[in-house]
Amino acid sequence: MTESPVTYAIVRVGGKQYRVAVGDQLLVDRLDVEEGKTLSLDPLLVRTASGDYDAAAIKGAKVKAKVVEHTLGVKIRVFTYKPKSTFKKTKGHRSRLSRIAIESIALKEN
Repeated sequence: MTESPVTYAIVRVGGKQYRVAVGDQLLVDRLDVEEGKTLSLDPLLVRTASGDYDAAAIKGAKVKAKVVEHTLGVKIRVFTYKPKSTFKKTKGHRSRLSRIAIESIALKEN
């Protein structure tokens, strides 16, 4: 396997931006893709091995990622009360997340 000329890329997933390199795994908001399937992400920025930001390469660049698993985040509990009364309320939240693995970052072939 030859080394990619791309050092890293910035991609947008679920309204958030992430810096990714080949082999990275990320926890992102739940994606509507089955486990084991591959998805293609459009990079916002590409950094090449020569250290230049190649604006022309961004148009045809693609980042391929594989959905490893769907999981749940850490459970968060919020307790609310009002002093001098009997009002007490406990709420909880648990984020639904997807773990993705970055397989490749490819520039446009000339």
